[in-house]
Amino acid sequence: MNIPLLDLKAQFAPMRAEIMAAVNDVFESQYFILGPQVAAFEKECAAYTGAPHALGVSSGTDALVLALMALGIGPGDEVITTPYTFFATAGSVARLGATPVFVDIDPRTYNMDVSKIAAAITPRTKAIMPVHLYGQCVDMDPVLALARTHKLFVIEDAAQAIGARYKDKQAGTLGTVGCFSFFPSKNLGGAGDGGLVTTADAALFEKMKQMRMHGMEPKYYHAVIGGNFRLDALQAAVLRVKLNYLNAWHEGRRRNAANYDAAFAGCAAIVTPKVRPDCYMIYNQYVIRVPQRDTVLAALKAATIGSEVYYPVALHQQKCFAYLGHAAGAFPESERAARETLALPIYPELTDEQLHYVAETGLTAVR
Repeated sequence: MNIPLLDLKAQFAPMRAEIMAAVNDVFESQYFILGPQVAAFEKECAAYTGAPHALGVSSGTDALVLALMALGIGPGDEVITTPYTFFATAGSVARLGATPVFVDIDPRTYNMDVSKIAAAITPRTKAIMPVHLYGQCVDMDPVLALARTHKLFVIEDAAQAIGARYKDKQAGTLGTVGCFSFFPSKNLGGAGDGGLVTTADAALFEKMKQMRMHGMEPKYYHAVIGGNFRLDALQAAVLRVKLNYLNAWHEGRRRNAANYDAAFAGCAAIVTPKVRPDCYMIYNQYVIRVPQRDTVLAALKAATIGSEVYYPVALHQQKCFAYLGHAAGAFPESERAARETLALPIYPELTDEQLHYVAETGLTAVR
């Protein structure tokens, strides 16, 4: 049985006619840059997330960069974030000349350990950038309380978390700015790169909207420096179709996660994802912790089952961040997660037979 980590062909097949019709409409209009498709998608995303304002951008990385630029964060500033995440989180901070300041993760959720944030705040701190990793929100109340006390911005990296909820609010609507990615492998994935920023701050929204197009307002007049952060109309058209399916896909992933949880329940060697009771998790990934991770990884590969290590090298140990001066052991839980975690197929189109095959292969490998 050949089971990929993610089967986008299975996702595409039942909606092929809808997507191709949407793409055809864009070609018929010949309106490829911003325009009505992007405006409609932004309106629909605002309604879906509950954010007062939503702005389509070119990628999840550019969403982070745009948010940081619009908030004036640059050289001499510090941004507190996690070393256990995709590179773009800290990379976007460093690109603007600011300094990423890491705090370690909670070993149960893999999200930043919010109890460690206060000790990392200095007079140079300008923002906290929590990452809602794997589709589960960070414990945001303490983050927001610290931000209020110290007058800090909160930039939510919600690249893996559209539709995830913390208490009664959606990811991306809790802080100053929410940043999303529509990379094809995300729960809501486009036909290429794409992203979104959300905010309740009308003035900040207008600034980001201006900066999205090189800071131009009106045409050929530039009061601020921005970038080319536009979302293509073709991506918006595809994403508008997929957005209608998103909640059902979330539930499919949650159902599959429950099946894995039950299958692994009697195996102490496999630690399943810990979901906080105040969170609605969307399982962008289903990540298990296995001390003999490489043995399980090899067994899955031999059984033609797709799997992935997110992330094999914590950010503080990446060569490009050596200048920050962190020695091995500086963030032990992040380093342990990099050694022991493994993502299994979780997409909603998986059959019960496939889920059983994945689970049994994993269990056999650790026995």
